[in-house]
Amino acid sequence: MKEENVKPWLIRMRRGEEEAFQEVYRATRTYAYNLIYFLAPHKQDVDDMMSEVYVELIRSIDRYDVEQPFIPWFNGLIVRQVRNWNRSIWRRFRLLERVKEKGYEAPVAGMEDKLGAISDELEVIPAVEKLSFKLKEIVVLRYYQNCSLEEIAAILQIPLGTVKSRHHLAMKKLREHFEHRINHEEASFHVH
Repeated sequence: MKEENVKPWLIRMRRGEEEAFQEVYRATRTYAYNLIYFLAPHKQDVDDMMSEVYVELIRSIDRYDVEQPFIPWFNGLIVRQVRNWNRSIWRRFRLLERVKEKGYEAPVAGMEDKLGAISDELEVIPAVEKLSFKLKEIVVLRYYQNCSLEEIAAILQIPLGTVKSRHHLAMKKLREHFEHRINHEEASFHVH
């Protein structure tokens, strides 16, 4: 997604042109999907989160300043929508638990399946998935979206020092994960 290709469509989208929204969607969908996929704790929810992101894009396009870079603004919108989705999942989970405590059946068939996580088979992604959401969003924005620490602070609307400390903690946890894994694999090769 090249920003210079999207900006003219964003201006037209602000005027309410449906064709402009379709072009913005075509230009950003892969980018948005990949970011949501890496941030989403439940991969089966990614398509629903995508819909929420584009609904919010339509709602908030008037607040976008076309003089500012679009990608950091769009990253912030995506991160906020994923956070909102995670909060709503947590609320549904608590509601489901309360309903179960009262002895009723689950209100929606398959709700418990939606709350389960699906792990990826790649090596790094499962380790990143184990990080807390606050650490995961830093890692994804830094290494997947190639954002600077300053850009991450602006996107998440948190102090730069907080971004640096979360980044440091995330890297420490990932190092520990891989060191433990390597030590465990080496131990399994020893003959007793």
